[in-house]
Amino acid sequence: MNKRIVVLGGGISGYGSAILAKKEGFEVLLSDSGRIADRYKARLNEWSVPYEEGGHSEEYILGAAEVIKSPGIPDKAPIVQKIRERGIPVISEMEFASRYSSARTVCITGSNGKTTTTSLIYKILCDAGVNVGLGGNIGESYAYQVATEQFDWYVLELSSFQLDGMFRFKADVGVLMNITPDHLDRYDYKFENYAASKMRITQNQTAVEQFIYMHDDEVIAAQMGQHPVESHLLPFSARTPQSEGAWIEGDQIRINALGHSLSLDTRRMQIKGIHNCYNAMAAAMAAVAVGVSEENIVSSIESFGGVEHRLERAGEIDGVEWINDSKATNVDSVWYALESMTRPVVWIAGGTDKGNDYTPLLEFARAKVHTLVCMGLDNAKLQKSFDGVVPTIISTDSLNDAMTAARKAAHAGDAVLLSPACASFDLFKNYEHRGEMFKQWVKEHQN
Repeated sequence: MNKRIVVLGGGISGYGSAILAKKEGFEVLLSDSGRIADRYKARLNEWSVPYEEGGHSEEYILGAAEVIKSPGIPDKAPIVQKIRERGIPVISEMEFASRYSSARTVCITGSNGKTTTTSLIYKILCDAGVNVGLGGNIGESYAYQVATEQFDWYVLELSSFQLDGMFRFKADVGVLMNITPDHLDRYDYKFENYAASKMRITQNQTAVEQFIYMHDDEVIAAQMGQHPVESHLLPFSARTPQSEGAWIEGDQIRINALGHSLSLDTRRMQIKGIHNCYNAMAAAMAAVAVGVSEENIVSSIESFGGVEHRLERAGEIDGVEWINDSKATNVDSVWYALESMTRPVVWIAGGTDKGNDYTPLLEFARAKVHTLVCMGLDNAKLQKSFDGVVPTIISTDSLNDAMTAARKAAHAGDAVLLSPACASFDLFKNYEHRGEMFKQWVKEHQN
């Protein structure tokens, strides 16, 4: 029997998968075309896991029984295409790790809001004393935790890329926040392909499992018509009362799910805006499904302060508020950010375009933004989209130039909002790096 497993990609997903494979007795190689971070090498060395960087040993890789692919590696990568041509199964870390875990899972996906919702669910469960791990796109590697911990539950944030590599995996509680255009460059620029990928959160579920989803999302409704869902349905809505689910009445969030009823006063929540009401509704119902008491759910949500790089206040300079929303890497995220703005806005946007259609932002941009500062190596599409909509548009190709331009354009009482609508890879390592650089600049320029 072929016991060879190859792990492609030496990031947080890859090193955890390789260590779990080694623990389970496989012949394993971790292979990365780039450089592996020293902290991950140290872990691999602890477990005596072979690895290579700066290229792939193709002959060895093409002799694998199975390949675990990190989510950042596209299917069009030459090595992945060769693996598939050989008929070798390609799976995700989530699929592999679930085979060796008896813990139950709360799995969250969506184009927007999933990190906040995941963090909020994890906080509620931790506050309630649940023995729980945090993984997926956030926290420690799920596979590494399966190899080294014994949790009863996992809260997992899942991207469409991770879902694409999941086949037998089943979420005990599946949460789908929304589906809006994102990552279309990875889905042949076809929105229907991306939407179908998101619906994989429901795969293998039966009536015993729960599916929590945004009732107001027309794309989800259409997808549910095309792909019938067998799980117990728990919808949440901003406007429509549900016989079972969650909805908003004035300042109150009402939840009636799985025989439990509770109310949340949005005025007592630290996180504001309609998007955070959606996040709170989804998180509350997930916590009910896990078995957390109504009192603990309300207390934890009220005390939750949000996540880094998502509408995070970075400071004030000369009466101007600077807001770090670096995690807003798609149009819908920026829509929610602009919707929440109460001050006149200098908006910093741009980066690696993912096939964006900026039309949904035009109304808010016209009403709230007086200056758009484009920050990227190619700003032409962004400039063209908002020409005649935003009075002043400035093109820059570095963070320092963008920040300097924004400061010059802003007046006391304004807000400077970094909400890029694009990926960060033209100028930064990732959105975290972009957000950290933004915050550092603000800190250095405060009086």
